[in-house]
Amino acid sequence: MESIKKFIGNNRHFLYMIIWIPLLGFFYCCQKFVTPKYIMHSSIDDHIPFLKVFILPYVFWYFYISAPFVYFGLKSKDDFLKLTKFIFLGMGISYIIYVILPSGQNLRPILLEKDIFTKMVGVIYAIDPPANVCPSIHVIDAVGVNIVICSSPLFEKNRRVKVISTIIMVLICLSTMFIKQHSFLDVIAGIALSIGLYGYVYLVPGLKKKKQDTSSTSEI
Repeated sequence: MESIKKFIGNNRHFLYMIIWIPLLGFFYCCQKFVTPKYIMHSSIDDHIPFLKVFILPYVFWYFYISAPFVYFGLKSKDDFLKLTKFIFLGMGISYIIYVILPSGQNLRPILLEKDIFTKMVGVIYAIDPPANVCPSIHVIDAVGVNIVICSSPLFEKNRRVKVISTIIMVLICLSTMFIKQHSFLDVIAGIALSIGLYGYVYLVPGLKKKKQDTSSTSEI
């Protein structure tokens, strides 16, 4: 019993995961009540083929963004908080954009084949309507997870993990276009927002610390 209390006491930062609840609730409302006004399409989309096999990295996303919360939550509170800030801010900002600029897409093909990959794509199509697509949450979350992994001191000398993570991130981003869940524009918007989030989560605190250190040195 004491060990359980000690574990809970040392890992209170996991309570931040409760933020998932209102965020998912807000997204559900967006899907239910927000009607797409802007159809996302680029000429590049016309040259991107439908590749059903990419449903594999697309659904792997669910594990890819979930496992790091557990791992960093247990191994590095600092990285956990950075991941939480990146992912939750990215989701929150995206949902606000969905309300202000309601987006949708009509890229999905008619699914005629009966193989397992096509059926998996069909399930995704059924549970995730082509609305609220720009920026892509899949892209933002995948980029965010990869940034935290590649920036973490835990993997500073583990090049293999960073390379594998980067490959997974790229495959997930590509999968959103190859299974026609997102337009090229959605992916670019997701990457752009991720760059801004990287600056806020990583660069801004570093600049503030540097400024404080400079001020302390000047006072001495």
